[in-house]
Amino acid sequence: MLDFAIFAVTFLLALVGAVLYLYPASRQAAGIPGITPTEEKDGNLPDIVNSGSLHEFLVNLHERYGPVVSFWFGGRLVVSLGTVDVLKQHINPNKTLDPFETMLKSLLRYQSGGGSVSENHMRQKLYENGVTNSLKSNFALLLKLSEELLDKWLSYPESQHVPLSQHMLGFAMKSVTQIVLGSTFEDDQEIVRFQKNHGTIWSEIGKGFLDGSLDKNTTRKKQYEDALMQLESILRNIIKERKGRNFSRHVFIDSLVQGNLNDQQILEDSMIFSLASCIITAKLCTWAICFLTTSEEVQKKLYEEIDQVFGNGRITPEKIEQLRYCRHVLCETVRTAKLTPVSARLQDIEGKIDQFIIPRETLVLYALGVVLQDPNTWPFPHRFDPDRFDDELVMKTFSSLGFSGTQECPELRFAYMVTTVLLSVLVKRLHLLSVEGQVIETKYELVTSSREEAWITVSKRY
Repeated sequence: MLDFAIFAVTFLLALVGAVLYLYPASRQAAGIPGITPTEEKDGNLPDIVNSGSLHEFLVNLHERYGPVVSFWFGGRLVVSLGTVDVLKQHINPNKTLDPFETMLKSLLRYQSGGGSVSENHMRQKLYENGVTNSLKSNFALLLKLSEELLDKWLSYPESQHVPLSQHMLGFAMKSVTQIVLGSTFEDDQEIVRFQKNHGTIWSEIGKGFLDGSLDKNTTRKKQYEDALMQLESILRNIIKERKGRNFSRHVFIDSLVQGNLNDQQILEDSMIFSLASCIITAKLCTWAICFLTTSEEVQKKLYEEIDQVFGNGRITPEKIEQLRYCRHVLCETVRTAKLTPVSARLQDIEGKIDQFIIPRETLVLYALGVVLQDPNTWPFPHRFDPDRFDDELVMKTFSSLGFSGTQECPELRFAYMVTTVLLSVLVKRLHLLSVEGQVIETKYELVTSSREEAWITVSKRY
């Protein structure tokens, strides 16, 4: 337990990429409500372990102490923000560094991109252009991959159980690798190799908040390091191949290659984007279909919108933009599933939230999973209700949290489009049905997933 705690402290310090100093007089967290350390050396790490996940620990903590709470990673003060109001006081819309991306880079021990404001704005613009241009250039490919999955499901007898999580992960891997990294992944064997390495890396990252066993298991550690090294080698070859050349399809990495970045920056940014996009896309697709199978009225309304917009015609990028209700379905999927339950920032200057002073170099967690289930912001928060986003104020609140609009992380923006195209293809031809008696338990890590396989059945509309 102590070995794990020491590892976890080190790991979480790497998360913020800075040394946090413990001031003896701050043992009560400068008056911020919360809990004192359970153990002098390990802080509240045993409480996090006993809760099952960092998200579940934060849910309990905010229920007990309110919207601004404190606890301890080892001897280091951590502050968590758990309502929209206090998050709005802390979020700076002029900050261009995405907290999820920053967190992921730190976990991989990459540089966190803490450049000048102008450099960060340049990178943000590169990302935006990369997402826009790659999706536009590869729309026909995305449609083709979606239709291939539809044909597969159409071939099944209506009683057959479909392993949804498995299929969505496979679909996401095919889509993301080809749209982000290019023609290397037209070869199915390359996709399989990427998926294997991705799984090894993401599994260890996902356990990082709680499970310190990697450093104690030399076999697992070597597998992780080998997987990361293999993916980096693949990316270096792709970067070299695409430099100074023109290709018929523009992919995401081309925007990075054509930008004013060095090779290491391109490597890190393309690694982060491909890793995160695969898992966020897969889980957004999975949760969206899960909720549709248990919400007959929502699925009916979505089908009617798809039928009205496309009719018997082709699915096109221009018409995709007209699917307003579909976007609400995906926003409500992100909210209800608590898709990314925690993100983090380092307090770079002393700040104030309500009446509480946040010391400089404090790790500040955004308890997004708590915020997205707050009944004061979201009436009947456990109900899957896309119509709530008809209210412009609700959408504005959602956007302020980084899940839509100008603050939206590029990986989520990418996932929204991929999932929209897939749902348009599937719902147009299929009824998506739940498996009777199935209870889907949730696993909270960096991206929320189902603990076990999620099964569905399908039937033909025509």
